[in-house]
Formats: sequence, C-alpha cells, structure tokens
Amino acid sequence: MVIDLNKLSHMHIDALREIGNIGAGNAATSMAALVNKRIQMDVPSVNIVTFDEMMDIVGGSEQLIVALFFKIYGDTPGTVYFMLSIEEAERLISYITDDVSLNLRDGEPDKLALSALEEVGNIITGSYISALSDFMNVYMYSSVPHLSIDMAGAILTVGLIEVSQVTDYAIVINTEMNESSCLNGVHGHFFLLPNPESFTKMFTALGIHSHE
Repeated sequence: MVIDLNKLSHMHIDALREIGNIGAGNAATSMAALVNKRIQMDVPSVNIVTFDEMMDIVGGSEQLIVALFFKIYGDTPGTVYFMLSIEEAERLISYITDDVSLNLRDGEPDKLALSALEEVGNIITGSYISALSDFMNVYMYSSVPHLSIDMAGAILTVGLIEVSQVTDYAIVINTEMNESSCLNGVHGHFFLLPNPESFTKMFTALGIHSHE
C-alpha cells in the first residue's frame, strides 16, 4: 500500500530527521577534514513539501540561486537538489578556500569557486545518501553533480519536468553549517525527491507502515 504523504505521522518525520542528523554529522566530519577547521552541521527541520512549496522555500521563482542536481540510483531511486542562495554559496566558498574575493556574480564564475561548491555538494549528498542507505539497509548511490547558477524558476522548471512524471513531493532537509571561528552560518536546503515506490520502500525499511 502506498503511503499517503499528506498524512505522515510524527514517527515518519522523526525518522527522516534522525537520518538527516546522521547525514549532517557525517558531512561535518568530512567537511572538517577538507578545510582543516571545526565544522558543525545541524538539521533544524525536515518536512514533506510540494514542488510549489520548494519554489517558495528558495525565495520564489525569480530568486538567483546555486543548485546542485543529482540522480539517485539503487533500491530507492529518485532525485536530489542541494540549493543555496548566491550569498550563502559565496560564504561557503570563503569557508572552504579562505578567499573572500571569490564570487559568483561578477562575470564568469571562478573555476575554484565552482569546484568548491561541487565538492561540498558531493560531501553533503554522499553523507545523506549513505545515512539513508545504512539506516534502512538499502542500496543507494548518486550520480556526479550538475551545477547550475540561475533563477530558481528556470532551474526547477527544467529539472522537475522529468521528475514530476513520477512524483509530486520532496523531502526537504534544512541544513545549517557553521565554522567554529565564524558567527554567520550557511543555510542550505537539501531536497530529496524519491520516486513514489521509493517512499513506501523507505518507510517500510524503517519499520513504519502506511497505517501508522
């Protein structure tokens, strides 16, 4: 029986939040090794949202954003987006490179800046997918990232054309990153869009069934 995503219980959300916290912990460890700084990552909230709500979360269709797109393969296939505002992405780049001069808005983006973003996207996505896979004892792996810098409407409209044929919902794991010496953290959004059958497999693997 397919789980009604409009009627998810607190148990479902708590399970997803726990997975998000495990993934965030793994990602923080990997990030700290990359930049040789203490990194803290938190997951303040986890929700199930529609595509329209995804657009609102990132600031509306005309908001300029950075998005990393991944395909998920294995037992629970789907799609992943990791999204940041331009300001948050530039702050993240400065964390990693120790170079505050790198930016994404003046002409052609610096290759080092783009490489840093792709590396972070790989770390966070890999950590969350690994946490999901281990927690549920299912096989999952991600594709190489595709990075886009554009208005949210353009990125999501193109990216969701294929996805919308198989699902109407995303799991959003809000992610906060803080470097120990910096007061201002980086806030990003990790969107997991499992195929419909993947939702059922995920919750069944967690021992949570449609009637709970």
